[in-house]
Amino acid sequence: MFRRHAIALSLALLGLSSSQQAAAQTALDDVMAKKLITIAVPTDYPPYGFVSTDMKPQGYDVDMANLIAARLGVKVEYVPVTSANRIPYLQTRKVDLVISTLGKNAEREKVIDFTSAYAPFYQAVFGPKTIAIKGAADLAGKSVGVTRGAMEDQELGKIGPSTMDVRRFEDNNATVAAFVSGQVQSIAVGAAVAGNMMARNPQLSVEYKFVLKDSPCFIGVAKGEDKLRLRINEIIASARAAGELDRMSQKWLGRPAGELPL
Repeated sequence: MFRRHAIALSLALLGLSSSQQAAAQTALDDVMAKKLITIAVPTDYPPYGFVSTDMKPQGYDVDMANLIAARLGVKVEYVPVTSANRIPYLQTRKVDLVISTLGKNAEREKVIDFTSAYAPFYQAVFGPKTIAIKGAADLAGKSVGVTRGAMEDQELGKIGPSTMDVRRFEDNNATVAAFVSGQVQSIAVGAAVAGNMMARNPQLSVEYKFVLKDSPCFIGVAKGEDKLRLRINEIIASARAAGELDRMSQKWLGRPAGELPL
């Protein structure tokens, strides 16, 4: 009887030890073991992420993903995401990191963790020169297009007047297309997206109206994955010190990254 109890106890302890070891395995450990990191990137948000003529992802965020993979010494697998699904993909562990023009705020910090900032970014309202818009109050009675779930959507909800007509679209291509086709009078997007839109549609005479939020880009990490987050911070700090972030920003945004929050 004693021997059977001893064996049962030993097996239970062995099982507990195995489960503890499994629990101790981190996302970084998994990445290094597989020699592969899965990173969510945008493919509809030039110049941060878009599909080139050879059907391969490219852009600022893609370059950052490549830099991280190279520093870790692993291959990278890109997973295309939209503003609406990038955080759920991280929460459900479909990806190891989200590098997709992700802004940091208190609500998001409740469900995911963030690295240091790696790129400059800001959101603003843009519209034709023929429409007078100098601030949020001037949107009263006017239609404005936004991408559902994006930072612009959230910020407009905080400061926009009740009579503002917000029209939401599922991705940035649809939002831009709605504005270009005249479905909405103004558009709330990131400055980079607006710049790309204005360059392609000079006949619209679009101009910057007012800023919604300065929101540098951060990399999203699953909650509690501190080992991975700290390793990525080391890579970002090294790239900043070596001038790589400035060169990357100059390449895609036409200006250096400058000072970014840690």
